[in-house]
Amino acid sequence: MLRRFTFLLLIATALVGVATAQTALNGAGATFPYPIYSKWFSEYRKAHPDVQINYQSIGSGGGIRQLSTGTVDFGASDGPMTDQQLASAGRKIYHIPTVLGSVVPAYNVPGVKGDLKFSGKVLADIFLGKITTWNDPAITKLNPGVSLPSTSIIVAHRSDGSGTTFIFTDYLSKVSPDWASGPNKGTSVKWPTGIGAKGNEGVAGLIRQMEGAIGYIELIYALQNKINYGSVQNSAGTFVKASLAATTAAAATVKSMPADFRVSITNAPGKEAYPISSFTWLLIPAQWKDANKGKVMVDFLNWMLDKGQPMAQSLDYAPLPKEVADKVRATIKTIK
Repeated sequence: MLRRFTFLLLIATALVGVATAQTALNGAGATFPYPIYSKWFSEYRKAHPDVQINYQSIGSGGGIRQLSTGTVDFGASDGPMTDQQLASAGRKIYHIPTVLGSVVPAYNVPGVKGDLKFSGKVLADIFLGKITTWNDPAITKLNPGVSLPSTSIIVAHRSDGSGTTFIFTDYLSKVSPDWASGPNKGTSVKWPTGIGAKGNEGVAGLIRQMEGAIGYIELIYALQNKINYGSVQNSAGTFVKASLAATTAAAATVKSMPADFRVSITNAPGKEAYPISSFTWLLIPAQWKDANKGKVMVDFLNWMLDKGQPMAQSLDYAPLPKEVADKVRATIKTIK
């Protein structure tokens, strides 16, 4: 009797094991889209209890590095991989655009509660260390009627490889010859001045803690941390504050999306376009050694297009334009 009971118990244990078998996908990369990715992975898990998607928000540079070395199953970045990085990856990598977001100049200026206006040249000169106080004539000229203090400006920037840095410096390199011929653009640049912190979270923390600070962070981090952020003059000469509508207006200027989805929309034309906007991408291997993982990833990506896109606006990200989503769906079909 005891043997029969033990046998049945082993069978039951085995069946439970099968029923709870998990497929785990591990990813790493950009902090810029982390709020929406965290929500998506949680919601997907509710619909698919047998799948666990783990994501390390370590910055785009770290995500590209870990994907290239095979440490993770997928990466994420706000700055597209370079041709050299793609060649070094040793396998074909797809850039799958997921949402769009905006990088904002966020600041902590004593006595100033309202929105400040910035031109591209002024932002570049602040981050070059040429403008060092908040009452500099270049800033006061853009903000008539605002009483700006003589407080020293403290520049806050990323210390890690960062897609948010890529977006911001990509913009500065388009509007400032001095920036283009100096630090230029990249996920990591040689900052002329300032203090570094890891992740959007780290830069937001520096801005909150230090009077006189200015940094660049993704819009959701400014909103969630209740940090003031300013409007930025676009290529049409209009000062635009980051919003879903202004980000979508920038995305709409892409008339011909490249086949590999690597595109920059900073300093986009159009008076309604916010000039520091960008797509963000998941970096997905085109071929998977583990067929089950590959199947789950394809299912998740299709879920992201069907169920995930409507969630984006609740976290102040702009969903993909329909024509881009249609092209992404076609690319997903080629993942093996």
